[in-house]
Amino acid sequence: MRTLKNIKLITVVLVGAMAAVSCNDNDNNDTAVTSLDFSGTYVQQDQMGRPAINTVFVASGQPKDDFNATIPSEMGAKYQSVFKTRLLALNGSYTTNALKLDADAFTGVLATDVLGVSTTKTTTFFDGTNVLTGRALGDDVIDTELLLIFGGPTGGSNPGLTKDNVNKNDKDFTVAFPYLATAW
Repeated sequence: MRTLKNIKLITVVLVGAMAAVSCNDNDNNDTAVTSLDFSGTYVQQDQMGRPAINTVFVASGQPKDDFNATIPSEMGAKYQSVFKTRLLALNGSYTTNALKLDADAFTGVLATDVLGVSTTKTTTFFDGTNVLTGRALGDDVIDTELLLIFGGPTGGSNPGLTKDNVNKNDKDFTVAFPYLATAW
């Protein structure tokens, strides 16, 4: 019985000590924030409408964070020509892609890194018929991007460059919301 009392006493002391210690990430040791303040200016930190676009098309030496912080309505004007230069450096024989977009039109689409969503069509990144109508978890976005960069007008050019050979997620997605695969 004495052991149980000791365990209870130790537990009370530990809980009390934990309550007395601040668990926030305030490194300045300022007083604790007691209410949330949403006033002020907020800055976009990342764009991820289309994976790998920033990585591949933002020129080396140009800060990736600058692209991430650019608001979508300004992205096309600021990055389309940079993206076109990079596209033609990657694929010097680029004419049009499977979407029938020439270099100017395609890089204009890429430079505005937002994910469009259709409420009336199949949700997919690209399935051969529906194009950029959203993004399903199982969509192979990188293969689609490689196909559009290297596949030419029919999607059949440069077959060694149009797939990353990662054909599906490492675990199956679930059938119920939120549909994500279970953790390992």
